[in-house]
Amino acid sequence: MASLPGTAPAPIGVTEREARLAGLRRGMAAAGVEAVLLGSTSSLRYFTGIDWHPSERLLGAVVHASGGLDYVSPRFELEKIEQLISLPGGILTWEEDESPWRLVADRIGTKGNLAVDERITLAMYRSLRGEIDDARLADAAPLIHPLRSRKSPAEIALMRHAKAITLEVHKRAHAQLRAGQRASEVVRFIDDEHRALGGSGNSFCIVSFGEDTSLPHGGEGDRVLARGDVVLIDTGTRIDGYSSDITRTYVFGEARPEVLRVWEAEKRAQAAAFEAARPGIPCEDVDAASRRSLEADGFGPGYALPGLPHRTGHGIGLDIHEGPYLVKGDRTPLATGMCFSNEPMIVVPGAFGVRLEDHFHMTDAGPAWFTEPQHSLDEPFANAPRWPSA
Repeated sequence: MASLPGTAPAPIGVTEREARLAGLRRGMAAAGVEAVLLGSTSSLRYFTGIDWHPSERLLGAVVHASGGLDYVSPRFELEKIEQLISLPGGILTWEEDESPWRLVADRIGTKGNLAVDERITLAMYRSLRGEIDDARLADAAPLIHPLRSRKSPAEIALMRHAKAITLEVHKRAHAQLRAGQRASEVVRFIDDEHRALGGSGNSFCIVSFGEDTSLPHGGEGDRVLARGDVVLIDTGTRIDGYSSDITRTYVFGEARPEVLRVWEAEKRAQAAAFEAARPGIPCEDVDAASRRSLEADGFGPGYALPGLPHRTGHGIGLDIHEGPYLVKGDRTPLATGMCFSNEPMIVVPGAFGVRLEDHFHMTDAGPAWFTEPQHSLDEPFANAPRWPSA
């Protein structure tokens, strides 16, 4: 359930990051992996706390099963990296005319396997293959995903705070809508409000009016709002890197009966997915439950339109979209600490779309909402908590 935070929860601390590294090393030992190479990805932040924008230059870390930790950095970034390090470790530097991949290969030696961060670029991986035999390279995803997919209480608290902020921003955006307003104006308003409430600004923002709502990620133009338009707003922010992502759909003015019919079917499908999310069941069963609800209301089947053209939900954390996913074929069992979006959108091609998106986290007893689902089509924020300063 949404809360109204005063100050933001504490950021992730050194003790929790050390526990994450210990968990990674246990997995490495079981898999016979000598070292894991992290690139400038969210996994680097997850394990070390360093948030670095990725580029063609390698800046990352090597985690050793034996207990060591080495940061890898261009030499000209050394002084900055030294300021960002919170976990002790060596720093391997390379000059612009040197190979960072040779540096990594020399550090791990000629024996043992190296598991590689799945999110590094193909160009980087090809460069690494030039220094280390394929037979010694492995995918780090099976080691990293089980750790990242089950969030700690501290991670859940940060996401709860981010989502409470975004829900309040949605409420304020709804209140300021006016005829003749462009979608881009609403995007700017939402960014300003995210920042005013302590978020990072918009991590993304989709504002769609009218027919553009039938496109899951919005249209390419800058549509002007008119009376009777369906409004779909999907946005989020970050707190200490952890994401919010909430969608609300309503009508600016009076809703047509067909829009109300679709909106109510969407709400039932979202509720069906939530009810299906029980500990131990495979992720794909949640997707199947929402589709059964939609089919009972005359949508689909499967991905057919009018109906649901994408998965029911995605995992969320440091990345807005991360595994596991609520989709056919993902048989990952639901477990305590997993966090998901619940957004079984209904698209009516060429007319409009309805997406209601809230997130839940798994507990030992079942799913728990981060934010309460939208109250109704006509009163979208009737059940939203009152922000203290509002």
